[in-house]
Amino acid sequence: MARNTGSVCRMCRREGVKLFLKGEKCFTQKCPLTKRPTPPGQHGHARQRKMSEYGTQLREKQKARRAYGMLETQFHRTYLNALKMKGVSGENLLQLLERRLDNVVYRAGLAPSRAAARQLVNHGHFQVNGQKVDIPSYSVDVNDVITVRASSKENVPFKAAREGSPRILPKWLEVNADQLTAKVAALPGREDIDFALQENMIVEFYSR
Repeated sequence: MARNTGSVCRMCRREGVKLFLKGEKCFTQKCPLTKRPTPPGQHGHARQRKMSEYGTQLREKQKARRAYGMLETQFHRTYLNALKMKGVSGENLLQLLERRLDNVVYRAGLAPSRAAARQLVNHGHFQVNGQKVDIPSYSVDVNDVITVRASSKENVPFKAAREGSPRILPKWLEVNADQLTAKVAALPGREDIDFALQENMIVEFYSR
């Protein structure tokens, strides 16, 4: 799978919003976006031109894609699946993104970032309803229970998870940090997204 090997903090600066790509560092004053809120590059401090409608739509799409750590083909496929669902397409898209197993692991505090969660899932450290799942894009459903495999509980990342996380846990997840488990109590709603995003712009971008 393709992966980003550059500075992930540059992505946050480029989008002008915290995407929580650097784990717990994002919650401290050491966050580069806090110290340097301008776009990266030698012209980052220059006055920014007014962005076109297309540019605004593109930035919102890129913001979501980067936050959830997805390639364009995979992200577009998720959008097409959202179109097939009943309801508002933009909210459906956000729900599908939030229901990804790697995102659930991150949001439950079992990994410091979505990238770390994706790696842990890939390495087979998690079970869903008692069955090993090593597919980061696996979509969880209501009443699914995500647990850390018994053989993995003493690994360093999970020892840190037991100590808790500074982030606010979403209300659609019931988390037991001591047991390293998370239960999907409800489907995520629009208000549960942990960063600023205009999903209607993404729909408009792909509807051109």
